[in-house]
Amino acid sequence: MNRRWLALATSLGIFGVDRWTKWLIESRFDFFDTKTVIPGFFNLVRSENPGVAFGIFADTVSHNRTLALVSVSLVALVVVACLLWKLDKQDRYSAAGISLIFGGALGNVFDRVRSGSVTDFIDLYVGSHHWYIFNLADAAICIGAGFLILSIILGDKATKQSEAGA
Repeated sequence: MNRRWLALATSLGIFGVDRWTKWLIESRFDFFDTKTVIPGFFNLVRSENPGVAFGIFADTVSHNRTLALVSVSLVALVVVACLLWKLDKQDRYSAAGISLIFGGALGNVFDRVRSGSVTDFIDLYVGSHHWYIFNLADAAICIGAGFLILSIILGDKATKQSEAGA
């Protein structure tokens, strides 16, 4: 299978699983319901984030907030789509990272266009110290960024491994 098609399938798979999990939460949880999965570490909750990562701009009362966030998100999606299109020139870590970022971004942009906010539901914590509530699209974006960082760290070694495996 062509790397570009594999990357697109990965991105669409991330988008599909993200939409499915958000639908499950939206259809079975009221706002701020909590279901403990692993006591002291992991809860499922339903939260809506009208801002961006880590709730940035969530408290902004501007009527143009959603339009601005959708516009910036769509520009970012186009940039990542262009990178996805040129995937044959990337090493395998970059290719995986771009695929995950595109799928995750697509999931969150879909939410923002549909409802003006993004559904989050994964609550990780230790004791009373909670991480920001997030979703699978956010996780895919972060893991994708990790793959891109790994590609940068490995540099030429990653490119040579990719060429040997391709």
